[in-house]
Amino acid sequence: MSNVVNLNKFKKRKAKVERKKVAETNRRLHGRTKAERAQDALRKKQLETSVDGARLEPSADADNPSDE
Repeated sequence: MSNVVNLNKFKKRKAKVERKKVAETNRRLHGRTKAERAQDALRKKQLETSVDGARLEPSADADNPSDE
């Protein structure tokens, strides 16, 4: 005689494997690690500070002094 197979468990196991495959694909396509995000944020901050330091024109606050 053969073993009895519970079809509900079989279907659930198959669906779980399929979800894992889809999740892995999505991680590869869209996912970034926390370290990558932090590194990008650091680069952006460094770029902003270097651009702000290289401005030729003064900021808007320096144009309108309220002390005079």
